[in-house]
Amino acid sequence: MKLSHRITHLTEGGTDGWDVFYRARQMIAEGHAVTELTIGEHDIPTSPDILEQMYASATGGHTGYAMIPGTDLLRDTVAARVQWRTGVKTTRHNVLITPGGQAALFAAHVALCAPGDVGLFLEPYYATYPGTIRAAGAVAKAVETRAEDAFQPRADLIEAQADGAVSLLINTPNNPTGVVYSAETLSAIADLCHRRDLWLISDEVYDSQVWEGIHLSPRALPGMAERTLVVGSMSKSHAMTGSRCGWIIGPEEVIDHLITLATHTNYGVPGFIQDAASYALSAGQALEDEVAAPFRRRREMAMQLLARQNTIGLIPAQGAMYLMLDIRATGLSGVEFANALLDAHSIAVMPGESFGASAAGHIRVAMTVDDERLATSLQILSDFAAQLSRDRGAA
Repeated sequence: MKLSHRITHLTEGGTDGWDVFYRARQMIAEGHAVTELTIGEHDIPTSPDILEQMYASATGGHTGYAMIPGTDLLRDTVAARVQWRTGVKTTRHNVLITPGGQAALFAAHVALCAPGDVGLFLEPYYATYPGTIRAAGAVAKAVETRAEDAFQPRADLIEAQADGAVSLLINTPNNPTGVVYSAETLSAIADLCHRRDLWLISDEVYDSQVWEGIHLSPRALPGMAERTLVVGSMSKSHAMTGSRCGWIIGPEEVIDHLITLATHTNYGVPGFIQDAASYALSAGQALEDEVAAPFRRRREMAMQLLARQNTIGLIPAQGAMYLMLDIRATGLSGVEFANALLDAHSIAVMPGESFGASAAGHIRVAMTVDDERLATSLQILSDFAAQLSRDRGAA
């Protein structure tokens, strides 16, 4: 019996990029103490107030089938947040609630890409992007962004890959680089989408974590609301990663079809989780700022610490909960460095190669442990890199 080509080739026969993370988890399971700086998981739990609301909703009976598009309350609340943040008129009819941002990414590509269509995505990329596009039956094609451009996308490089493409997936603030796309960058991308008749899928799950500049949703640019699908989530903004509650914002016609897709796939999100999400969003910007505050503080601390050495380069960390570090001076690839660091010091980071060839020779550090532990880990990492660089020079 054979499995489908689609399911067996999600990673095109290669790794899914999480090898170092799996190694670290195995070491932990075997009793080793490992400092995990790999995944974007908050070191604070979901707020007790949100959990209490979730519990009250569940014990109050909201445990049956919820409305598949999402409850009217949550769709209205998400729409109000989006309209307030972007200035673009948004109603519940522009909103589909999904089981997290990952499900939203998949649904968006199913909606836009016929089998064999090209779905473009920018590299470095979040590790699931190419597999998600392939899962939708499309051909995943990466477009490089470059370290020398501070990983800001270039429209000319996108256009060079645009033949046969129907969609472009972008992510700002960006995971893994931490780069916030500039207004000029997004305007050029919008012009390209109009010129080449591309749909734009904008992953904005880190929109509450901006340290420099401002977050601009491309849906707010002229003529883009009708050709943009925005992916959002409660995971990063409200430390609700395990609750699996996200959304897609788009034109009403697209949302109507996506509701039909949800009817035939996940059949909605549990009502008690939606009620908790509605409650969390109703707390407004103050709660989002509170959840983001540790990463803002740790980013400043990390920048000061890394400024005291000259081996590792720091890509501008303008947003999100990560640091993208250039370790090419060590002579090692990101994979080699990450494995060596794990072996020598039990510190787990993500290799840049997990996010595509454009990030080769880099590592991604998640700022997801307490301040003291992060500072200690970064100092060890810096000293380790410096010694590798000296050894290389001596050889």
